[in-house]
Amino acid sequence: MRVVPSICTFCGVGCGLGLRIEEGRVIGVEPQPGHPVSQGQLCAKGWATSFAIDPYKRLTQPMIKEHGRFRPASWGEALGRVAEEFRAVLDEQGPGGVGVISCARATNEDNYAAQKFARAVLKTHNIDHCARICHSPSVAGLARTLGCGAMTNSIADIDVADLILVIGADVTENHAMIAARMLKAQARGATLVVVDPRKTRLARLADIHLQIHLGSNIALLNGLLQIILDNGWENQAFLESRCEDIQPLRQHLAGLTPEQTSAATGVAVAELQRLAFLYSHAKAAFTAYGMGITQFQSGTNNVIAVSNLALVCGQIGRPGTGINPLRGQNNVQGACDMGCLPNVYPGYQDVSDPAVQATFAAAWATELAQTPGLTSQGMLKAAQHGELRALMIMGEDPLLTDPNQNQVARALAALDFLVVVELSLTETAKCADVLLPAAAFAERDGTFTNCERRVQRIRQAIAAPGLARSDWQILAELARLMGYPGMAWADSEALFVEMAGLTPIYSAMSYPALDLHHGLQWPCDAAHPQGTAILHEQRFPRGRGRLLPVTQVAPDECPDADFPFAFTTHRLHFHYGSGSMTRKSPLLERETPAGLLIMHPADGVKLGLHDHQGVRVSSRRGYLETRVQLSDDVPAGTLAMPYHFHEAPCNRLTNDAEDPTSKMPELKACAVKVEPLPPGQAPCIQAGSHEVRHASL
Repeated sequence: MRVVPSICTFCGVGCGLGLRIEEGRVIGVEPQPGHPVSQGQLCAKGWATSFAIDPYKRLTQPMIKEHGRFRPASWGEALGRVAEEFRAVLDEQGPGGVGVISCARATNEDNYAAQKFARAVLKTHNIDHCARICHSPSVAGLARTLGCGAMTNSIADIDVADLILVIGADVTENHAMIAARMLKAQARGATLVVVDPRKTRLARLADIHLQIHLGSNIALLNGLLQIILDNGWENQAFLESRCEDIQPLRQHLAGLTPEQTSAATGVAVAELQRLAFLYSHAKAAFTAYGMGITQFQSGTNNVIAVSNLALVCGQIGRPGTGINPLRGQNNVQGACDMGCLPNVYPGYQDVSDPAVQATFAAAWATELAQTPGLTSQGMLKAAQHGELRALMIMGEDPLLTDPNQNQVARALAALDFLVVVELSLTETAKCADVLLPAAAFAERDGTFTNCERRVQRIRQAIAAPGLARSDWQILAELARLMGYPGMAWADSEALFVEMAGLTPIYSAMSYPALDLHHGLQWPCDAAHPQGTAILHEQRFPRGRGRLLPVTQVAPDECPDADFPFAFTTHRLHFHYGSGSMTRKSPLLERETPAGLLIMHPADGVKLGLHDHQGVRVSSRRGYLETRVQLSDDVPAGTLAMPYHFHEAPCNRLTNDAEDPTSKMPELKACAVKVEPLPPGQAPCIQAGSHEVRHASL
């Protein structure tokens, strides 16, 4: 047996693990000792990594759909078909008729190749990925207030914080190693504060839990700022030296009272005053947030409100402080860095900037589109209208993870051509016209970038099963077939060298340097050859920090007589994403083997429900059947449901109302009704309409 060092492929923490290899297979994993992020530990999902990439039920050869069934094909035939279909749409409709959705689980190299293929070969900026439905408001909101949308500090800063504020993030379930660090900090004396509508495990362990009304984030943050400013607790020196004029924000909050904030949020005035005092007086307050902030139609303004609080109190630019969005997927930060967004090239360089256009056109030796493309949600809407006809989806499963699942199904069905690159036969993969087998992270070389901007190496430990290939290799061959020679890289390192040369924040990075330092945090350039642990120590990228007045906006859909419950979604400690990887592990599957609906016991009594009873849950967009779990984790009147289970796909219910700035759909709030199933009737896994072109192998 040998052990190959690598990085965990689940959440955005970026834990170091060792892959135990025997006879060409991954037979287990172990923590990587001395790793700066995980410190020799792994969570339950990390320990189960070997199941996720096991050859069992993996896609091992290209498939072409004929008469509703997939048949095996050679790479030549499959890629020839893809090239033919893309060329046909380009000839008839132009670059606006095609698009690419890349993968936040794939490497930086794969994502760089994906956006280059879209831009240099297909001539479109229709390139996006799942950051659109997790942290696009972070990119948009923090870019407006600071000039950069990334986590400002490092995970290790938790160790020196004296107050930790977690808002809208279920850290023990989703980022277990960060939660462990927070609990260690609490044990040494730091104050742990959790703001969440649910009583999460971390909330129950916290010193303070503010159980706010669902969707009242801005009301809370504005209320805290009003108390701070009224009492003169702001950091005046920081505001004068580092920020723009605070007067518009003062005037915006002038008419607000703690009593109004209490009514809007459900938090007692005394608790509001207590947190305002503690946060403003903390020597170092580490602020972390998640999708309980971003996944609202007010997501960008929610992020701006978080930024306002940190800036007013000077809790940024120092050890133990910062505004720290916790990323959900292992390389969602890297996919953004690589330019898998419709408005930026790698390194967040504006596609509309003529100088940037000239740089990339010269480097790639081709003409490029000059205007931004469509978001992933925009591409799906365009497909329904016949405006986008051919789509490549790489490693994403929008049928389970995107809002309003029935609408997603209609969009995929409306396409002339869909090609999916995947590890296994996901719900979205079943809809493909051509299915291409991808190599898993243990079967390729490359890099991941974690939530603290740390770029880390992964190494090929085993051969890919059957004919599976790395994403970048698939795209390079497809580009050649379509007449573009500029993607013929010798290996992943050659690709990385090209990417780093065009991405200023990665410009001093190389594989040897990453190997030497357990990864490097960007910006890593000539001025910062060892990387950057803390951003904005002296100045912000935009110059002075910007304080923007924002106003509370209710969710697009609130409970009413027809749909009396507020509904939200969440994740579980033992599962990840659409479950396509974690549900292959019998160790994880036995912990939560089916979907469930979390309901307060008082609501259960009103409806005459008992624990684990079958129920039908309906919204204005669809319905599903599942089992109910009675728990005071949620307040009366609010329901919660994890989205990992294809048997109970909660995104059949969720609302696709969008944040106007980031185009983030409102996944965290909608209205539903609940009806008990007849006694003895088990939930049906085929509930609701599911208008997709499923095929069997």
